[in-house]
Amino acid sequence: MSQATTGDTPTTDTTDDIVLDVQDLVVEFGTGRKRVQAVSGVTFQVRRGETLGLVGESGCGKSTSGTALVQVQPATSGSVAYKGQNLTKVSKSELRQLRTKIQMIFQDPISSLNPRRKIKDVVAEPLVIWGRGTKEERDAKVRSMLEAVGIDPDNAGDRRPREFSGGQCQRISIARALMADPDLLICDEPVSALDVSVQAQILNLLADLKAEFDLTVVFIAHDLAVVKNVSDRVAVMYLGKLVEVAGSDDLYREAAHPYTEALLASIPEPDPDHVSTHKPLTGELPSPLDPPSGCRFRTRCPYAQDRCAEEEPPLRDVAPGHQVACHFPVGPIGAARQAATTS
Repeated sequence: MSQATTGDTPTTDTTDDIVLDVQDLVVEFGTGRKRVQAVSGVTFQVRRGETLGLVGESGCGKSTSGTALVQVQPATSGSVAYKGQNLTKVSKSELRQLRTKIQMIFQDPISSLNPRRKIKDVVAEPLVIWGRGTKEERDAKVRSMLEAVGIDPDNAGDRRPREFSGGQCQRISIARALMADPDLLICDEPVSALDVSVQAQILNLLADLKAEFDLTVVFIAHDLAVVKNVSDRVAVMYLGKLVEVAGSDDLYREAAHPYTEALLASIPEPDPDHVSTHKPLTGELPSPLDPPSGCRFRTRCPYAQDRCAEEEPPLRDVAPGHQVACHFPVGPIGAARQAATTS
């Protein structure tokens, strides 16, 4: 199968282009004074046909953001709008209807499938729940969708999830997610539990299905190398906040946030003589119960100054289509800003 085609997406939008509009999203856990903000004021938009990669370390809030997009985890505040409809404000019946157009692929493919049901019944379940089509029509669509994801329906239909590998179960999960004809697909680390060779197969499969079914995708992962291959734009998350958003090519060529720079330094290179120009990440992730003042990354940042502890940097434009939350950006963008300031 062909590799995903990525690049920098034009930044000019119309209202009809926006499939997902997230504004000041906050998700909190806990009660009383012991509350943690897993997601803290996240704002982004996803255009029709786009793949937005959401990346960061474990515990940064990216998976919580993903579940909040489909309201599996209700938002504490802020809004999540799908094609202009605020999912945090609609009734339960309206939300249930809208969820048919917003489907999610989960990180653990095996546990996301009912172990007691046959594969053909697992995949057909969305149609059965909504009463769509006759039994013959449902059976035909199950067969077609399994074939689309590379699973032989004659061999697999009467078997159960435990009889399949992790990669095969993920293909079945993708087939199930597409049965309701969604527009928006939320992929929560769909390849992190799979072997590297299987990862490539699933990524290629997602790229092909995206083109075939005209999907808009939010792809959540902790691996920047994986995200680069599938995303048009990348949003980098740290301790509940977005710190950088840019086109995929721009981000890898001109990373402007020290955290993004550190993530790029962690990508292994096949060349033993390669010397990275990025500074590696050091130190431990602070507790989200008591995040650092000012910039949340300052306790691990090699460029931190007094201002970083006193003032939280807003996410602002530093180049067309490129936003950074940093007082002292790095890389070519940082150098250009420094030259402009001193000239």
